[in-house]
Amino acid sequence: VKLVKAFNELEGVTCNETEGAMYTFPNVTLPPKAVEAAKEAGMAPDAFYCTQMLDDTGIVVVPGSGFGQKEGTWHFRTTILPPEDAVDDVIEKTAKFHAKFMDTYR
Repeated sequence: VKLVKAFNELEGVTCNETEGAMYTFPNVTLPPKAVEAAKEAGMAPDAFYCTQMLDDTGIVVVPGSGFGQKEGTWHFRTTILPPEDAVDDVIEKTAKFHAKFMDTYR
């Protein structure tokens, strides 16, 4: 619940409550410049976002494009595995990465 709330506080991110699952599937609205940069890199926009998150934070998330999402929408899947005392660190790293990413491609 804490992680879902944090995702929903990020610019352009919406995430449904998790019910009976150990993962979330946030929807991310990416700036057009990020979509273009992804295409130039030969990547799906959500894969581009996820790869940069891994490089910047060490946090592994899976691009939603592998799950048959609706065309023109971008998601990532994250499994909720950190111990309770590590969730705040994951939230902080994710929020900092997301703000930097959005600022870079705005």
